[in-house]
Amino acid sequence: MDTTPAEIGSLVGREVYSNKGTFVGEVEDVRIDLDAELITGLAVGGLNREVLGGRARNAGGVIVPFRRVRSVGDVVLVNDVIERLREPEEESEAEATA
Repeated sequence: MDTTPAEIGSLVGREVYSNKGTFVGEVEDVRIDLDAELITGLAVGGLNREVLGGRARNAGGVIVPFRRVRSVGDVVLVNDVIERLREPEEESEAEATA
């Protein structure tokens, strides 16, 4: 197993998916707490508007708290918090038409 630390810049450009396999967007930047020397979030752009529902349709991007990141590899996987952003009415309508 490679234990070489990866550079933070290597996160930029990686695709972000929910742990259920839904495309969320692409990492555009990293939020860092310099005092604590920790990554606190990922700035995600190129958003999948269908996933975000009405809450962020006009947003250029979102910040995903790093505590929601499950794993980082060829892609970034985030917890299902993305699915929770959908409006409850939208989920009900989608279930009714399925």
